[in-house]
Amino acid sequence: MQLDFFPSRTLTLYLAKMFVVRIFAVLVMLVLVLMALDLLGSTGKILEPEGNGQAEIIKYVGLRIPQLISRFLPYSVLLATLITLVTLNQNSEVVAMKAAGLSAHQVLAPLLLTAGVIAVISFTFNERVVTRANSTLKAWEAVEYGEIPQQTGTRANVILTDGTNVLSAATLTGSGENIVLTNVTWDARGAGFIVTEQVRAERAVFAAPGWRLENPTRFEVGGAELEQLETLVVGANLTPEQIDLEAIDPDGQSFLELSETIDSFEAIGRRTSEMRANWWHRISGPLSALLMPLLGSVAAFGLARSGQLFVRAIIGMALGFAYFVVDNAALAMGSFGGYPPFLAAWAPFFLFLLVGETVLIRTEE
Repeated sequence: MQLDFFPSRTLTLYLAKMFVVRIFAVLVMLVLVLMALDLLGSTGKILEPEGNGQAEIIKYVGLRIPQLISRFLPYSVLLATLITLVTLNQNSEVVAMKAAGLSAHQVLAPLLLTAGVIAVISFTFNERVVTRANSTLKAWEAVEYGEIPQQTGTRANVILTDGTNVLSAATLTGSGENIVLTNVTWDARGAGFIVTEQVRAERAVFAAPGWRLENPTRFEVGGAELEQLETLVVGANLTPEQIDLEAIDPDGQSFLELSETIDSFEAIGRRTSEMRANWWHRISGPLSALLMPLLGSVAAFGLARSGQLFVRAIIGMALGFAYFVVDNAALAMGSFGGYPPFLAAWAPFFLFLLVGETVLIRTEE
């Protein structure tokens, strides 16, 4: 038995089933509570456009829930780990398993296996569902929960620079010379990046060169004059190819699509630190579920009647939440170039893997 990493088949299935039930119970609880709180602040904005009603609220819930599941699944695994191990400890089941000759790692093996399966499911779910939900929800929010343009490739909150000038749009649809920008703002800037002229238009299309604003309203800052025009061409140096690259939303792209985008940026010498860190984190993020049984294992061992079970559970929770804090901080550092992208995505994972193993070995093995 000591040479086997897993305990018996019956015990493995028993522990795995217990763990899975608690993971999904905690996840459902978190998602329901957070979704209810989200709706308290969002329902008014969703119902503001004329014609919006219950169907739009249900649509928002359908787009928001995948984001909540993706974000809080690792937290659910952590909390489920603590609940499962504390229950096993209180019922003296851990004592019975160790008395039967199982090591601490063998006790945790079914939980680690389950967490590995959850990590694979999480990665697949993120790629197939969450990225599409992110893209659609951002496009919908950009039009203030109105009608989303039907063209494919809709992107939201596009900001482009032409020298010191800035061209921004609520949505971008199409690609190449067929790009259409909506709710467009053109900020012409002078010395010291001070805005000297601002132009707003409902729509802009490619004018070869530049971008033709349709029925724009121009405001001269210096003279405080407002002028209505039929058309105006701006951004002569902005090509469709540049816009296609600059309007990328990494959260709305799959793993393979993001990889191709990074290659395109690197081919023209553009900075890719943020996207590369995001790309690596697409793998390390779901794998964080594997760490949770290890970090929470401190709650499994030690006699429940010693009075320290609650303290052990708090320590396990503190280790798990410390990982999430360090992971988010490292990813933020990697996004603006403070850390190399690979280090930003993977350093917290390996650091807390060593911490968890050290705590487990020194206390139980």
